[in-house]
Amino acid sequence: MSQGTPHVEDVLGTVDRRLWRRILGHARAYKGAAYAMMAGGVILAIVESLLPLVTGLLIDAVIGEASTSRITWLGVAYAGLSVSFCVIVWWFIVAAGKLATGLAHDLRQASFQRLQELEFAYFDVQPAGWLVSRLTSDCRKVASLMPWFLLDLCWGATFLVVVGGGMLLIDWVLGLCVLAVVPVLVLVTIFFQRKLLRSSRLMRKTNSELTAVYNEGITGLWTTKSLSREPENIGEFQTVSQSMCNYSMRNSIETSIFLPIVTSISGMGVGIALWVGGVQIQDGEGLSIGMLIAFMQYAVLFAMPVRELAARISDLKGAQAAAERIQGLLDREPEIADSEEVKSRITAAAAGQRHGSAADGGDHRIEAIDFRDVSFWYKPEEPVLEHLDLSIAAGETIALVGPTGGGKTTIASLLCRFYEPCEGGIFINGIEYRKRSLHWLQSSLGIVLQHPHLFSGTVARNIAYGQPEATMEQIEAAARTVEAHDFITQLADGYEFEVGEGGSRLSMGQRQLIALARAVLADPQVFVMDEATSSVDTETEHHIQRGIEAILEGRIAVVIAHRLSTVRSADRILVIQGGKIVEQGSHEALLKADGAYQALYRRHFAGS
Repeated sequence: MSQGTPHVEDVLGTVDRRLWRRILGHARAYKGAAYAMMAGGVILAIVESLLPLVTGLLIDAVIGEASTSRITWLGVAYAGLSVSFCVIVWWFIVAAGKLATGLAHDLRQASFQRLQELEFAYFDVQPAGWLVSRLTSDCRKVASLMPWFLLDLCWGATFLVVVGGGMLLIDWVLGLCVLAVVPVLVLVTIFFQRKLLRSSRLMRKTNSELTAVYNEGITGLWTTKSLSREPENIGEFQTVSQSMCNYSMRNSIETSIFLPIVTSISGMGVGIALWVGGVQIQDGEGLSIGMLIAFMQYAVLFAMPVRELAARISDLKGAQAAAERIQGLLDREPEIADSEEVKSRITAAAAGQRHGSAADGGDHRIEAIDFRDVSFWYKPEEPVLEHLDLSIAAGETIALVGPTGGGKTTIASLLCRFYEPCEGGIFINGIEYRKRSLHWLQSSLGIVLQHPHLFSGTVARNIAYGQPEATMEQIEAAARTVEAHDFITQLADGYEFEVGEGGSRLSMGQRQLIALARAVLADPQVFVMDEATSSVDTETEHHIQRGIEAILEGRIAVVIAHRLSTVRSADRILVIQGGKIVEQGSHEALLKADGAYQALYRRHFAGS
């Protein structure tokens, strides 16, 4: 929860003035709707500003017993303005809906696409709740604000100019009385902007933590109940929830204080104008009754765009933190990606790709993988691998054994290019793999983990997850290869059986067989198995082992071994300790060597 959540200093950082301009850039696809809203705001402001004037003229015409035709024309003008008002409101509501829903869709799509591109290291430090919050509440908050902010900005600015000018034309003295409060309003708004930005950022940060707690509480339910840790979980949740409540309350109080203060200050100008205008009428001077009513309507209406703009500014500050998070995610460049040189070769190869070549124009077939002086660390002072040299040839199966934390999984992850060496290089057919296509390499892999993840859906869909175009015959053939077909056909709906979220309706062994079938269907050149049989029973292990043996011929296989059966079948066994290869050879040779492997075998494998 706390590992990847931004610190308070990050949350309260300096506002990027270019941020909202960049957010607006995402709405280019909906510029028609945006322009319609902005034009609607300007036209609406003009229509609204004409209504008080027509009302005042109509009152003076009636009081002054003007001609019937003049009164009729003024009445028709008033009715026409009222109808126009309704049509324009309908117009910008439709445009706002199109802009808000379209922008939310595009932001979610772009954010999700960027998450698919980012390297594993990014997800090591970002909790799932934080990421889910970006794709849901943050996108929704920014998208829902955008149309109304554009509308109120155009409408409010136009309305202030037209109404302010109208008041000065009707009576410049009364107009200055109303406009005198504007500098005070500006100062109050600036003060509260800073307050609201701080509280809204803290509120969004805590909301991400709250989402992370929800996620961990649900996914870790079995562990929580098995350890009877419900009270502690509730206490941790209450702590975060209380922080969310406090920050939300602070933000609500600041907003609640801000708007009434703006209204009160605006009302002061109206009160002064009403007092001065009333005195003038008593003295028989100044405006007619109709024009005074029109002026007072202008004075009252003048406060309305100020309030609306202040509210939109408040909303903008509330959404600023969300916008920063979304744009920050979109700006995050993957640390592991194809170089410009590789992209150029992919483009050139697509124009005239030769038969049998990969998408980047290189050899499609993987004949050898070489680790040359490879070192890796998450923190420089804590190396995980040090100056590792390792060569693997096509058709060879190597087993990695050794104590936990020795670097076995890191070697496999580096081979898959989920991470990249900090020093040294990994070469495929003699070419450093950063000079080859990332997609080509990872599409050449078949990976089976100790705890495989299945997606909600059917068994068939999960087997074909990496090959969605696979036929039912191909899916069944893959299942038969790993000896999963028999148990699948015994399920209620066979291959159409719904596995549940994460495969919860299947046993661990059944999930493992489906994951293996999924890897087989992809027909990979390189198999990576991270203790694939350590969580299954002996019978299922035999099924998996026979399936593995049937598909490894001619392929490179890297197996992080836990059980004796897997170790024995490997062509070469590597003992990894402290990030180094301390011993390697066949099972029989290493037992005779009376070294680290024999000691490990006696401790861990002899009882297998």
